[in-house]
Amino acid sequence: MSETTYRPIDEMTFKEASVELEQIVRSLEGGELELEESLERYSRGVELLRSLRERLASAEQRVRVLLDATDENASVTDTASAPSTAYINE
Repeated sequence: MSETTYRPIDEMTFKEASVELEQIVRSLEGGELELEESLERYSRGVELLRSLRERLASAEQRVRVLLDATDENASVTDTASAPSTAYINE
């Protein structure tokens, strides 16, 4: 069996890594692989999953930072001190 050459994970987009992981899972579930090939693909899948989780956690953190910045910059309108408009047309 020849060692498969994989593309470096850090050069892959999130989507590319996700697609490769899905293909690995399907090939492992198929049960047609030799033991050595199964172990090699399983190992690659673990590496892909680790990278995907790290990227997702990083993206979630960036979203939290952006949301916090938005919340801090949002102006709160105090309508309690505004004049009443209930009698304008009466």
